[in-house]
Amino acid sequence: MNCSEQEIIKAAGLIANAKHLVAFTGAGISVESGIPAFRGEGGIWSQHDPFILDIEYFCSHPSESWQAISKIFYQYFQNALPNPAHYLLARLEREGMLRSLITQNIDNMHYEAGNSKVIEYHGNSKWLKCSHCGERYEISTISLDLLPPRCKDDSEVLKPDFVFFGEGIPPDAANRSVEEISMADVLLIIGSTGEVMPAGMLPSIAKSNGATVIEINPSRSSYTESMTDLFLQGPAGEVSQELEAYLF
Repeated sequence: MNCSEQEIIKAAGLIANAKHLVAFTGAGISVESGIPAFRGEGGIWSQHDPFILDIEYFCSHPSESWQAISKIFYQYFQNALPNPAHYLLARLEREGMLRSLITQNIDNMHYEAGNSKVIEYHGNSKWLKCSHCGERYEISTISLDLLPPRCKDDSEVLKPDFVFFGEGIPPDAANRSVEEISMADVLLIIGSTGEVMPAGMLPSIAKSNGATVIEINPSRSSYTESMTDLFLQGPAGEVSQELEAYLF
């Protein structure tokens, strides 16, 4: 961890005194939970072709797409557990300090940690959706022994209920994210570098409305250079434990 005690104390004060605290999380918050990031060295896309999550490819080659999806999202994620960064956000919500949490992640970690005011910008891998009738199934109720999995009602292919390349952001999630982040007076960015669009543009809305931006990342990002007011450098879980010690 490369941030100082003074920086931690300052961040804790900003969070404690916020009138409308909003958190914005990306893949980096879950790395300490055992879920690899998608981009960068050792990331998922260094081992798998992102094309398997292209919606047109999925629709035309569901079996091939599902072979990779099963490995990436239902084997990599299977034994993952929330880490101190997830638990800090859950505690901030319980204490009435965190108004909402916007996440780009699809790993369900925020719910598992105890958050309920979660806006899932890209959906959630815990759920599958029928490509024909729209029926949704929790993954625990569906066998992945035979791929692709199929709807129990009409036998059509089930798709993970998260955003694929070539799909739009669900309107409800997009609208609620803009609404919440527009009201933020303090924005806490954890584990997002701003590379994924259109999600990456959301913090600029908070900044343009006068919010103070706190960023937690292991290295500098596009946010650090353009809008971050206080940069806490280090792994999300480690920094969060230090923050929690001064917050509660």
